Amino acid sequence: MSNISRTDWSRIDAMTDDDIDTSDSPPLTETFFSKAKLRVPDTSLTTVAIQVDSDTLAWFQSKGEAAQQHMAAALRIYAEAQKNVISSIQVSS
Repeated sequence: MSNISRTDWSRIDAMTDDDIDTSDSPPLTETFFSKAKLRVPDTSLTTVAIQVDSDTLAWFQSKGEAAQQHMAAALRIYAEAQKNVISSIQVSS
């Protein structure tokens, strides 16, 4: 697997804001910002060894050098979502 980008970065660097097609992006409204959450990376990381299936690992590694950071972020987002699910179940009981 190669980590060499095939992106034409000189073309990207030469683009202006008007050149970017944002037609498929919804507008950022006040409602969006009222629900948005700031996610600050935790600097107190712990190293662990886990078993991950090879397809999942390959997918994260295909995203570049920051695969471990992306995996950690995905686990954090999942854990936070589960906390919210459990909290809502306890509130409705």
